Amino acid sequence: MATTKTRINITAEPEIEAALKNAAKRDKVPLATKAAQLLAIGLELEEDIALAAIADERSKTPRGEYIPHDQVW
Repeated sequence: MATTKTRINITAEPEIEAALKNAAKRDKVPLATKAAQLLAIGLELEEDIALAAIADERSKTPRGEYIPHDQVW
């Protein structure tokens, strides 16, 4: 059966491969599934870092009226 997922080939250092295999075995999932899960987590962290940098930059130069936290949420 064909899949809609994109296949990605990655060359990893032996230490990374061993750690990935151990994590997959521990979680009882296929190696590719564990790799995809870890990539997703890494991308979320990258996004958080980028958004934090934008927020830090915006907080340095006050523009306009500030809205209290409780009104935003």
